[in-house]
Amino acid sequence: MFDTKFVIIVREDLAVWQKLNVTAFLSSGVTAGMPQIIGETYRDAAGHVYNALCAQPIIILSADSNTLSKIHDRAIGRGVSTSLYIEEMFATGHDAANREVFAKYDPATANVVGIAYHCERKAADKISKGARRHG
Repeated sequence: MFDTKFVIIVREDLAVWQKLNVTAFLSSGVTAGMPQIIGETYRDAAGHVYNALCAQPIIILSADSNTLSKIHDRAIGRGVSTSLYIEEMFATGHDAANREVFAKYDPATANVVGIAYHCERKAADKISKGARRHG
């Protein structure tokens, strides 16, 4: 069992492609910020080497817009480093444009569609209160 949790929460009313896109972006943000959670490279029976993956399970949850806003506030209040994806980023075409549109919003006005974080288990559970297993 791990002392920490890696959690991704996506807004439940997104299209499937959006949920997958947001999940991929958010997981890359957390792993970029915490390289210590990456395991070793994989090697198959033929000797081919594959990229390392996260060494810890990733919990995927969903929530409505209101709950996501509360989760965002809780993470900020606890000082937990997060990856955040806002709705307006769907309309951009590249990383610089994402950062530009992101900078226009503060926590009270952000249209959060996904949030991810890695922290101590109990804190992770308290932050994600109200979200449920994605299914």
